[in-house]
Amino acid sequence: MQVLEAILDWLATSGSMAWEILWPLILGFTLSGAVQAVVRRDQVTSLLDGDSPRALAWATGLGAASSSCSYASVALARTLFRKGASLTSAMAFEIASTNLVIELGIILWLLMGWRFTLAEFIGGPVMIVLVALLFRWFVSRRIVDAAREQADRGVAGSMEGHAAMDMSVQSEGSLWSRLFSREGVDSVASYFVMDWASVLRDIVIGLLIAGAFATWVPTDWLQTFFLDGHPVAAQIWGPVVGPLVAVLSFVCSVGNVPLAAVLWNGGISFGGVVSFLFADLIIVPIILIYRKYYGTAAALRITGLFYLAMVAAGYVVELLFALVNLTPTERDATVIESHISWNYTTWLNIVFLALAVLLLVRFARTGGWPMLREMGGSPAADDHEHEHDHGAGGR
Repeated sequence: MQVLEAILDWLATSGSMAWEILWPLILGFTLSGAVQAVVRRDQVTSLLDGDSPRALAWATGLGAASSSCSYASVALARTLFRKGASLTSAMAFEIASTNLVIELGIILWLLMGWRFTLAEFIGGPVMIVLVALLFRWFVSRRIVDAAREQADRGVAGSMEGHAAMDMSVQSEGSLWSRLFSREGVDSVASYFVMDWASVLRDIVIGLLIAGAFATWVPTDWLQTFFLDGHPVAAQIWGPVVGPLVAVLSFVCSVGNVPLAAVLWNGGISFGGVVSFLFADLIIVPIILIYRKYYGTAAALRITGLFYLAMVAAGYVVELLFALVNLTPTERDATVIESHISWNYTTWLNIVFLALAVLLLVRFARTGGWPMLREMGGSPAADDHEHEHDHGAGGR
């Protein structure tokens, strides 16, 4: 009975977390879909040649307008690299598309407060600049050439089909006319459903892991592990250990925000939360994908330099926020509600669930289901990374 009660408490906690973040997820994916609908894939690669400030700025902006799924962003970065983008710009795009996206910022604000959202959107560009510098110093031309040769062999990953799809609006006109046209609505619906399908597994796993931490791991144990009560030591230790916790948790993308809230309540430092959130790109499955995409030497460089940049970005954010007295001190992140009641969360969930249903129906009526089967396909295997016309552009 005790085991059963522990399991039920765990599932109830995870379910409460899911209820808390449902409406911001739907809102975030809708806004993300709207942005992706008007950003054409064929315009992206030409802007990412080299590692100049201009190329990195474009990579950051275009990545922030892309999907938040870590696996899809890794696959898309490889696609861009194959089509001529530099390795550095492809990695900058990858970082931005998982750490600077709308839905992540909304959920961080809701669960942990606006200061964490601000920290994420300051730390992300800092990490990109650090990665660009580290790649310039420690990634030789020989490693880049070998990585491009490996990428051109067409070894596909589980999200290659999703990465290759371009469902943006292809017709001409102003941004708003394209967005609210029939093609635009179809495109938003397609991106909304496809992005949900690509990231749903990560969100569920993240909620289950965060629920387990919140239910079964004593707060005093976390406080001891994160050196809470020793301010200087905690600030040094947090950014170092934050990414390692993420690697071991196997959680990526938006799914790691609930766990970040649990860790914050448990005593990890502010900079440690930031570095933890960035570490979705070095979890074990993604490291193995790097090896398959770029070869062992490049995968080791990417993983090691990403880790160093995550740690350093955590320190930078910790220092900057301390200087302007913005470091949060209250460890009261919202991770669960005691029970579901008729409050603003419930009403917003009902409204946005209705929106999700409308987009799902639109997706189904325009024949979108075959695209879900293609998400696990490998159009790159035969060098057919064409932009699919299943979305708005082909209707």
